[in-house]
Amino acid sequence: MATITPSQASESFQIISSLRYEPALPDVLRAQPTDAYPDPLRSPYYLLPYHRERLLKAAECFGWSKAARFLQQDVESFAKHLDSFIPDRTKPWRLRIVIDRDGACTVEVNAAAPIDPLSLLLPSGMNQTSTPWRVTVDSQRTVPSPFTTHKTTSRDNYTAARLRAKITSPQDPAEVLIVNPYGEIMEGSITTPYFRRRRSTSTQVKMDQEDAEPAWVTPPLSSGGNAGTTRRYALAQGFCSEQAITVAELIDGEECWLSNGVRGFFRGRILLKEPNA
Repeated sequence: MATITPSQASESFQIISSLRYEPALPDVLRAQPTDAYPDPLRSPYYLLPYHRERLLKAAECFGWSKAARFLQQDVESFAKHLDSFIPDRTKPWRLRIVIDRDGACTVEVNAAAPIDPLSLLLPSGMNQTSTPWRVTVDSQRTVPSPFTTHKTTSRDNYTAARLRAKITSPQDPAEVLIVNPYGEIMEGSITTPYFRRRRSTSTQVKMDQEDAEPAWVTPPLSSGGNAGTTRRYALAQGFCSEQAITVAELIDGEECWLSNGVRGFFRGRILLKEPNA
């Protein structure tokens, strides 16, 4: 992992995690096997245990002992803390959990756009009914650091990448892929990307037919991207595996999946060429 520079260590920032409060989620989960979703509470908070653990790892990385102690509470207690910020439990909300170095936790709550609750579960196929997001590649390179591995309020690199991609609003159905100095895809500016690829192999052992088939892959954390919650969910349940993906390997027009803790899983399409004026 990259080291934290003195300027970064002294910078005023908070650790954050964004997730969806979805009242319909518990009903959707009742039809799922108990080991297919990582929340024994099956609460309306999407992937809540992963968000708590993600924040805890960030606090430990930055040496925030007070924040780490707060985040070591059990998931049920954490959910009760979040409950106090929900204005109406019958509606979906976008929560932005913000924790400072002293362990103070605030939650910013905004109305969430309606989605099919099934999109919060792992994709079972490429849904052809939804319009894919436009996915482009950042024209500049981003150096990996703890501020790309962990989600914080220090997001200037991501903001700049979105501006270069002409994404002007969080509501725009568009994403830009962040690229490290080696030309590897790190992540999306607000999502984890998944690409359909044949599994790579570094051995001479002949792969069986199943392994030779294309499968979904996502960039490894060694490429410098964020340890996202939906990414962890997809890996844990076998939807995808890790594989480094370079910009040179992307195919113009290819379809991909994107995911994050507010929208779940949704389609994207890679656009490498500038659209005609």
